[in-house]
Amino acid sequence: MTEEHRYRPATQAAQALGWVEPATGGVAPAIYPASTYVRQAVPGRTKYLYSRDDNPTYEQAEQLLTSLEGGSAAMLFSSGMAAAATLIQGLSSGDRVVLPEVVYWGVRRVAKDIASGWGIGFDFVPNGDLDALARAVQPGRTRLVWLETPSNPTMAVADIEACAAIAHRAGALVVVDSTFASPVLTRPIELGADIVMHSGTKYLNGHSDVIAGALVAKEPSPFWEKLIAVRRYAGAVLGPFEAWLLLRGMRTLFLRVRAQSENAMALARHFEDHPSILHVLYPGLESHPDHAIARRQMTGGFGGMLSLRIRGGEEAALRAWGACQLFKVATSLGGVESLIEHRASIEGADSPVPKDLLRVSVGIEDVQDLIADLENAVKAV
Repeated sequence: MTEEHRYRPATQAAQALGWVEPATGGVAPAIYPASTYVRQAVPGRTKYLYSRDDNPTYEQAEQLLTSLEGGSAAMLFSSGMAAAATLIQGLSSGDRVVLPEVVYWGVRRVAKDIASGWGIGFDFVPNGDLDALARAVQPGRTRLVWLETPSNPTMAVADIEACAAIAHRAGALVVVDSTFASPVLTRPIELGADIVMHSGTKYLNGHSDVIAGALVAKEPSPFWEKLIAVRRYAGAVLGPFEAWLLLRGMRTLFLRVRAQSENAMALARHFEDHPSILHVLYPGLESHPDHAIARRQMTGGFGGMLSLRIRGGEEAALRAWGACQLFKVATSLGGVESLIEHRASIEGADSPVPKDLLRVSVGIEDVQDLIADLENAVKAV
């Protein structure tokens, strides 16, 4: 892209920053599968030494994501959980992390079952409760304040700017898991976040054919340098073919997310007052408790994720879940196909998710077909 004109994010994504394959002029990026590289003689060295550290295919996707998020650098990982675990591995014994009470179950498992044995403390606060966050943050001890917005799967929207002000006063860094929003709808760094995390498996890839994760830094820091070292030595790097798939997916990110957001809004409005539905959890609805925050920090839509609380409790929710035909009964989200899942049964007995809740990932199908499928499913209740 030229320096004279700063192209908008959707253009940057579609053009992959204007990159052209140098050897042939191809408009599709190449895949560099090499695991190692010939080194220059002393006193020089090649840019690439070993693909656990760096690879040209990683860099293309990292540079695009950095630009879309407005950061200074990005790192790809072998999964979203690898990115999350690296953040925790970058801490020291005695450090503390503030987490939302309802957070992606894998993060909760790492916190409770693994990292607590490393001498790292975790404080859980209600999603979006600023007073509780202020009480939980301990100056000099709290290293990270972890936000997930919208939250998985209760769809709470955290006020990133307000949370960042609380965290920064105490000397803590702010990490935002922005998987549900993607850079199409929210740019957390502009709102005060220090690091943005993504499960690249979801909206960034968008085709349910790669497992990937990513971190994006607002600016260089000693903590970011430590995270680079953790990825290098732990080997949690993405493979070149997977990085290529991720980059290919990001080129259609804006088209997909906008279409999914439109479909999700139509579904939310249709079922908001449905007799079989207790609550529709979607930040685009005026009835959502965090709607005002969502309107302020989510631009261009409210995302393709929503949750339905089924009237009649867990048994009714399970019957509706099993009755879906067009919606695939499957884990994951963000793909072009619509998925539905009963999260409490997937997460296990200690899940804080309401047992009457179905999490819905809305795809790009005709929305009338999606409405009809859910109508037939809730009739089973």
